[in-house]
Amino acid sequence: MIEITSGIVIDDSEIQEVFIHSSGPGGQNVNKVATTVQLRFDVANSPSLPDEVRERLISLAGSLITEDGVLIINARRFRTQGRNRQDAIERLAELIRRAAEKPRSRRKTRPTLASKMRRLEHKHRRGETKKLRQGVQSING
Repeated sequence: MIEITSGIVIDDSEIQEVFIHSSGPGGQNVNKVATTVQLRFDVANSPSLPDEVRERLISLAGSLITEDGVLIINARRFRTQGRNRQDAIERLAELIRRAAEKPRSRRKTRPTLASKMRRLEHKHRRGETKKLRQGVQSING
């Protein structure tokens, strides 16, 4: 059991881990030991996630999620299976925590009088600059 927040707990059976050969540091060990962890979590069919958290997690995960709604996290930061496994679980937990936070609703505001005046003053100065670029016109034509 992985406790994400006080209300969200994920059962270990919902997570599949596959160990694959890693690229990167490790020397000869890279060729012999499968240290990279590929963690798979079925977001679309998980009974542990409330619907609103599920929707936010799918949009938050972006390219980490497949069309079937499976979240895939590859962890290869460390040289050992255990630390990579722990890293993958922490990254999953962090993603779900961020999805569990309700986004603040935007309150409509109106521009202040001072900001309107600044905008108009800037427009006026721009217009004056452009007027000065025009050629001098002769009066005797």
